[in-house]
Amino acid sequence: MRIFKFGGASVKDADGVKNLVRVLREVGYQDTFLVVSAMGKTTNAMERVVEAYFEDKSKVTTTIQEVVEYHEGILDELFAEDNHPVYHQVKLLFEEVKGFLAWNKSPKYAFVYDQVVGYGELVSTTIVSHYLAQEGIPNTWQDVREMIKTDASYRDARVNWEKSQQEVNARLDKTQLNITQGFLGSDDNNFTTTLGREGSDYTAAILAYCLNASSVTIWKDVPGVLNADPRNFEKTHLLHQISYREAIELAFYGASVIHPKTLQPLQRKEIPLHVKSFMHPEKSGTVVGKGKGIEPLVPCFIVKKNQVLLKLSSLDFSFIMEDNISEIFALFHQHGMKVDLIQNSAISFSVCLDNRFGGLPQMLQTLKNKFKVVCHEDVALYTIRHFNDEAVRSLQNGHSVLVEQRGKETVQLVVK
Repeated sequence: MRIFKFGGASVKDADGVKNLVRVLREVGYQDTFLVVSAMGKTTNAMERVVEAYFEDKSKVTTTIQEVVEYHEGILDELFAEDNHPVYHQVKLLFEEVKGFLAWNKSPKYAFVYDQVVGYGELVSTTIVSHYLAQEGIPNTWQDVREMIKTDASYRDARVNWEKSQQEVNARLDKTQLNITQGFLGSDDNNFTTTLGREGSDYTAAILAYCLNASSVTIWKDVPGVLNADPRNFEKTHLLHQISYREAIELAFYGASVIHPKTLQPLQRKEIPLHVKSFMHPEKSGTVVGKGKGIEPLVPCFIVKKNQVLLKLSSLDFSFIMEDNISEIFALFHQHGMKVDLIQNSAISFSVCLDNRFGGLPQMLQTLKNKFKVVCHEDVALYTIRHFNDEAVRSLQNGHSVLVEQRGKETVQLVVK
């Protein structure tokens, strides 16, 4: 069985959904399982619903209505009949969102987030499933929450691999084209959980692992894995082949084409990962699998923007010791900070952080009680794999370099 994952950009409008059908007809859809993300920027829009719920409930109705109207526009372009069953099904899904927000008693942001935001995927797969059927491609809609079982770590759930494997194989009719949602799972109480932002790639890998799939293909708006993001760099090169090890390194440093957790289950079962363009499905794209390094061997640039650089030093010029560092990392964990770079000396400790859950202000208050703290917000972290002098110079020019760290194959620069 093959796993195909289509991201939000591939189904952002009616033309995107029609193109998905074209891709399936061109490459075939026998023995295939589709994983589809929320349409366009729907996840961001659903996050705004959650924000309104906690900050100003009077805005919830209008915020949801914006999402409803976006999807209604897509429906109107795809289905000629106003009484097509898909309209009713999509309406019911949005009514479920409103119902949850009306009766919810939990004050926990992460819990509410997962119950609300995941409806973007449920709506998109409902629309795509009905459109495939209309176009003569029979398919079975699956609720991924019944298959991928997780713990209750809302917004970043951990997979129960044994339970998930049992559920996937028990529920899936492998003779059919199946379609399901990315990003979602459920806990032991059947509450929705999410696998972290961009977790739809991870969903595809989980399903591939559970099904012993022959391959996973991620359909993107780029020709494959490039050595740099074309939105940030003028000159880019297509990487034709990447080893699992190299791909995991790139993902760890923040390469956005492949989700970091996606590669581990694929590597364990040596399932090849293809990254291809949904605009040019005939082209080979990039293959991630067994092998050495990358081909061609060129510097690979990765940038993480909107980062935070903290420089901590002792108030009395004493050494920063292991117990200090342990305490600092406990704070990072407590406030949901992702550590991207560390550099320390005898009396100072520098760290570049991703303030992904907004816990920085509270954490800084605690740190300032014990350390001298210098905080640089809105910095960028650049990583170059397989760097050369020219590649490093290209990033140093025009930037104020706050931290530089070099290894044998990798250089990292924090710049303002």
